[in-house]
Order: sequence, then structure tokens, then C-alpha cells
Amino acid sequence: MSAAPTIRVMIVDDHPMVRRGLAAFLKVHRDLELVGEAGDGQEALRLCEQAQPDVVLMDLMMPGMSGGETTRAIREKCPGVRVVALTSFQDKDLVREAMEAGAISYLLKNVTGSELAEAIRAAHIGRSTLAPEALQALVQTASEGPKIGYDLTSREQEVLALIVEGLSNPEIAERLVVTRSTAKAHVSNILSKLGVSNRGEAIRVALENRLVR
Repeated sequence: MSAAPTIRVMIVDDHPMVRRGLAAFLKVHRDLELVGEAGDGQEALRLCEQAQPDVVLMDLMMPGMSGGETTRAIREKCPGVRVVALTSFQDKDLVREAMEAGAISYLLKNVTGSELAEAIRAAHIGRSTLAPEALQALVQTASEGPKIGYDLTSREQEVLALIVEGLSNPEIAERLVVTRSTAKAHVSNILSKLGVSNRGEAIRVALENRLVR
């Protein structure tokens, strides 16, 4: 019988003690090899291109570039890499963000060592592993229907952010280097998609639903 292939694993977490614990865990599994550690999203992107891991263990709550943003960037630059979200949080928005960003699995940090090892092996061959809490959050999200603002284009998201900043249509046009009529059309589309009648309501909906940073 041939030996199981070695799975190259990278750890991304802003807490050194967590990285140290995960590194120690990986050492006891002969088929799992630690090829890199990163403390933030930017470092993770650089290291991912260099180390070429098979699986990334991704913390979601990091300062600066979030785990969701890092996951999306890694999947764009290194599409063959599988990302396993590993976090202490089970918030449904966090679950949805991670899965939409391209994470194949979502686990809580209270997972056992054997469960984590199996999740890494599963991710390597393209199988998803979801913590029960994450699965429940996804089911709940699906039953609620599409999130408000889901159909905003990237340009409309930019315009919405400027509306929240308090810019008028002419100021938006100047900022984005478009005509005033184009800016007005974008604003009109945003109000329609958000189901509101004025800019004040659009700002309220945007902030309540975290549609802008």
C-alpha cells in the first residue's frame, strides 16, 4: 500500500500562541506538513505565493485585512489552494462571508485534533466540513432569503459608500470622474434596489446591514 500524500498546510492567525499550538498539532500527523505561518492578511498573500500550500487554516477575525478578505484574495491568486476557516465565532454573517469568499470549510476553534486533521484531509480532496453551528447559520440565512443589497453592482457599492459619506450627486460625479447624469442614475438604482425613497433611508439601511465599511 502506498503512503498517503503529504498535505502542505499554512496557518494564518494574528495570535502567536494559536499559531504555535496549531504548528505543534500538525507535527504529530505524518501526512500534514507545516509550510508557513502568517500573522495577517498581507503576509498570508505573500507567503501563499511562495510556499504554495495545499490547505490554509484561516482565522477570520484579524486586524486590517479580515479573514474573509484574505480568503477571497488567496482564492483569486492561488485558486488551487483550499481554505479552512478556523475561528472562535459562529456569527451567521461571518459564516456567510467566509463561504462566499471561497472557504471550503468552517470550523470552530474548539474542534478536536482528530476532527481538524480529518477536515484538512477532506479539504485537500475538495470535500467540505462544516461545524454544526456554521451549518445552522447557513440554513437560517438561506431561509431568510437574499440579503438586502445583494444585487448592488461594484460601482453602486462605491456610490453608496459616497452617499454614506454625505456627498451630493455632483460631488459623487466629480469623485468618480463620471457625468452628473450617470451619478444620478446610480443613486436612483441604489434607492430602488434598497427599497427606499431617499438618501437618508439609504444611509440607514446601508449602516444597519453593513453594506459599507
